[in-house]
Amino acid sequence: MNPVVGYAALVLVALSTVLIGIYGLRISRTTGDFYVASRTVRPWWNASAIGGEYLSAASFLGVAGLILISGVDALWFPIGYTAGYLMLLLFVAAPLRRSGAYTIPDFAQARLDSLLVRRVTSLLVIVVGWLYIVPQLHGAALTVRITTGLPSWVGPVAVVVVVALSVVTGGMRSITFVQAFQYWLKLTALAVPLVFILLRLGSTGMPLTAQGAAFTADLDITGQASLYSTISLVIALLFGTLGLPHILVRFYTNPDGASARRTTLIVLGLLSVFYLLPTAYGILGRIYTPELATGGGADSTVLLLPGRIFDGVAGDLLSALVTAGAFAAFLSTTSGLVVSLAGVVSQEFFSGSVRGFRRAAVISAAIPLVFALLTDTQALAGSVGSVFAFTASTICPLLLLGIWWTGLTDVGAVAGMLTGAVLCGGAILSAALLGSEAAAEFAWLQQPALWTVPAAFLVTVLASKATRNRRPPGTSRVLARLHSPETP
Repeated sequence: MNPVVGYAALVLVALSTVLIGIYGLRISRTTGDFYVASRTVRPWWNASAIGGEYLSAASFLGVAGLILISGVDALWFPIGYTAGYLMLLLFVAAPLRRSGAYTIPDFAQARLDSLLVRRVTSLLVIVVGWLYIVPQLHGAALTVRITTGLPSWVGPVAVVVVVALSVVTGGMRSITFVQAFQYWLKLTALAVPLVFILLRLGSTGMPLTAQGAAFTADLDITGQASLYSTISLVIALLFGTLGLPHILVRFYTNPDGASARRTTLIVLGLLSVFYLLPTAYGILGRIYTPELATGGGADSTVLLLPGRIFDGVAGDLLSALVTAGAFAAFLSTTSGLVVSLAGVVSQEFFSGSVRGFRRAAVISAAIPLVFALLTDTQALAGSVGSVFAFTASTICPLLLLGIWWTGLTDVGAVAGMLTGAVLCGGAILSAALLGSEAAAEFAWLQQPALWTVPAAFLVTVLASKATRNRRPPGTSRVLARLHSPETP
């Protein structure tokens, strides 16, 4: 790919993001604008914005890379990512919107009337957010290095600078416009090159390369993952979606619970359409870029495939479009995470003011940048899957039981969250230390959700039953507000 074209694609996406953010500044004035866009975002806008922030580096680049390597086993990732929103629709979206809270810690304190629960929840939200931002920055490093030849550190730094400017200027209202635009940019950036690739292959009948034929023949495309790993991954993706802070805060921006449910339905459609595209790139990558399966290059499949099929200007232009979409993915997801983290950090440490929100946004973006610069790029979808497992083991039990069970107590909530954090976090760190060579033998560490999520729920329930005298006196009133139909 011509580096000049790569530069142009990245600069155009960055400028459009900043300009849309500046537009949001014109209508962002109050605290409500910065935290939840004054709860005035309509379903189509909100659904597009959710699609923009949810379809991260793992979705745009990582899914195709995993399909390139693992075949049908990797299809559980797009299926799980999308099906998690069905769980949101059924169990969380409308009640959470009716809670009236700005952040997940706000909900925890309102539900359990406990400062300790709020503090623990805030800490976990911050950890989850930072863990999720790091893979986005790794993806930016990979994209900038491949498309422009610049050093890897340029990508993460550029993403953090653009995101910080956008969030600081307009908060949630500004980011809503940015993320809605970036969803449709990402969809276009994958769909247009894919259409041209399929037309080219259909008209010319490009033969399967010798390496592609050997790779396809040698690799078991029916899948090799164990039943345990598959079930554990699905649990992580389904329940992890329920606890993602940057997604949950979006439901606070809807005008009412009915809008929150409509938003979720629209998101299901948008995600279903989108995930067809990286899946197709992964399948084509197995045929035309099989060498990327080795040496850690699988995540670059989407970036390199157009140039492999087309030569000259056509290849450069299609590659530039894909590059623009990839950069939009890093920007939109990181923006959503920084907004959700800034809301929590501001309320906990900076009195919750607009000025405090801006300070918190800079801090929330800068700290994961340091971690990203000090660590190596990992398989994007796999690393995000670990974050889903951690979230499913910590924040998810608090939300589900807090919304649907009257017996939850502050002691139970804290015990469950800490149990999930210790078990899942310990498993993920242990798997990282053991390395990929021990993948088959220690699958229960690499995919821990099958046992850490039930353990977190069980500890939460048992500890709550043992401390039933600590049940908040206003529990019935709070639950009635969460589940009562809203009047226009």
